[in-house]
This record gives sequence, C-alpha cells and structure tokens, in this order.
Amino acid sequence: MSLSLHYLIREPKIEKDTRGNAEQSEAKKPLLLLLHGYGSNEEDLFSFARELPEDYYVVSARAPFDLMYGSYAWYAINFDADENKFSDIGQARASRDVIIGFIDELLLNYPIDAGNVALIGFSQGAILGYAVALSYPEKVQRLVAMSGYLNTEMAVDDCKENDLSTLKIFASHGTVDQVIPVEWARKSIPVLESLGIEVVYKEYPVGHGVAPQNFFDFKNWLLQ
Repeated sequence: MSLSLHYLIREPKIEKDTRGNAEQSEAKKPLLLLLHGYGSNEEDLFSFARELPEDYYVVSARAPFDLMYGSYAWYAINFDADENKFSDIGQARASRDVIIGFIDELLLNYPIDAGNVALIGFSQGAILGYAVALSYPEKVQRLVAMSGYLNTEMAVDDCKENDLSTLKIFASHGTVDQVIPVEWARKSIPVLESLGIEVVYKEYPVGHGVAPQNFFDFKNWLLQ
C-alpha cells in the first residue's frame, strides 16, 4: 500500500494452533521502525529484520531526500569554506514530522499497538530518532540510537516541557568511530538523564558500524 514514505515490512509471525491452523489474534502487535543512516536506504537495516523479535511489526523506512543511485538522507549535511560540517536543521525538522505522520499511517493500516512503538536508528537515523522521541514521547515509547548523538535543535522548541518519564533509550557507539566522535554520544547521556529519561548506554571497540554484541545487547533490551 502507498504511504508517505517508501518502506519494507516484515509482519509478525502468525501463531498456529495444535492442528497447524493459523490462530486469529485480536491483540495488536508492537512496532519497530528502522531509520537508516545518511546515504543509505531502507534495505540496509532491514537486512537484520529476520533476527528481530518475531511478534513485532518490523518496518524500514526510506528517507525522503534523494541523493543519487539508491542513496537517501533524512536531511542534508553541508560544508562551509573551512570544511566544517553542519546539518540542515529545517530539513531535519521536516523529516521529524514526516516520520510521526508515517507512524500514524502505519497505525491506521496495520494492527499495531500505539502504546508499543520503538525506533531503531543508525547514525543520521539515530540523530533524527532522538528528535522524534523527545518531540513526541506520546507516540514513541522506546528508542535504540546507534552511532548517533542528541541535537535538540532538531526537536520541537518546547521538547523539554514534554512528559518524558515513559521514554526509554538504548544508546550505543563505537569507541573508534571516525565519522561521529564517541565524545558526542557521551555528552548526550547526562542531558537525556537530566530530562528524567531512563537511558542504557554502551560502547564497543568498533568504528562507525554495528558490532554483533551491540545487536545482541539492544535486542535483549527490547525484550526486557
């Protein structure tokens, strides 16, 4: 079906009764929404969908800004004359609200539990995931933020006034990340905790990527 973002979906495994017939369940299922990094696409994180909990809807969304040759971004990353990098905050805020609208569309089209929505973001997807979760904690209850950092400019202006007590975050980073310095991730944690958010933070001896142990740890965190 056509929604505001192109996406891939893995629906929950259908439970069968003792005779091997599919059981009809009225219970709505939780959602894991995957947000890829800059220059990637929806197929990247979806490659480990089969390893995620079977009773979840797993949806991997394609970012709205087309770079080229199957590459997409949630917002532009620009460079000034001194080669300093900066993010297009306007585009980031627009993508933030597109994601929330996309979640609403998923809730209308699939039997998803609105009270059990988790974002899993990598790199730019993690940075934007923070903005979405802090802006709309009533829509997103959990966030896995891998190889990203908190940029409150991308969130709604009054996000610190939101009730963030029900939001839970698993954040992780590689200690030798050459793209986003680990110090940026470390500085995010006390800010999040000061807002009353329950945070689990872990580091792994890798660069800008997802270590097998990182995957194992966040999967266990989701299942708790």
